Amino acid sequence: MSGAPVERVEAVRPPRTAAEERRLRWIVRLGSPLLKLLSMTWRVREVGATPWQRMHGEKRPVIISLWHGQLLTMCWVLRPWRMSVMVSEHADGEIIARIIELWGYRTVRGSTSRGAGRALLGMIREVEAGRSFIITPDGPRGPAGLVQGGVLLASQRSGAPAVPVLVESDRAWYLNGWDRFMIPKPFARVRVTYGTPWVATGTDEAAQRELAERMGPAIPAHLPPRK
Repeated sequence: MSGAPVERVEAVRPPRTAAEERRLRWIVRLGSPLLKLLSMTWRVREVGATPWQRMHGEKRPVIISLWHGQLLTMCWVLRPWRMSVMVSEHADGEIIARIIELWGYRTVRGSTSRGAGRALLGMIREVEAGRSFIITPDGPRGPAGLVQGGVLLASQRSGAPAVPVLVESDRAWYLNGWDRFMIPKPFARVRVTYGTPWVATGTDEAAQRELAERMGPAIPAHLPPRK
């Protein structure tokens, strides 16, 4: 990917201390190349990608919708498409944002709990400018598998269809957070299943449940309960 600076749509947040900034830089400096080496070993299979890829190629943006625990894996898979991504304003979100910006993504900062209005406006502006968008509708704090209404509202206002996505791996590490964040192991088989591009007729709970059903399970059934 190009090393050129990547534009970020910023939200207002308190300034970091010098120590916090140094810590973030070291995490990204060490973690980014290690993650890249790991990701290059994955054997990725994409299913059902043709409809949205055709739309994207015709300059008709789509909104890729997936669960929060699958975000980093999906950003690696979609890095050639030069999309925008919504990332939370929390500290872990800052780490993810800096890494994926190195992969060529534009980031919009915000979430359903912090900076929600700014984030939604930034997302709509990106889509209206012709950029496809990646969002995790259950982030940044969950509960896992519960769709918030922002993705549906952005889809309706912009006219860009939501593309429900499920990311699965045959061998992965799962962190113990609320979303059981997934990191496929070396040489894992990663399967990405895309649903039919879809614009909901509403943004109510019924529409949110329908999108969740189209996306599939947020956490694999075989995982033990969170400790």
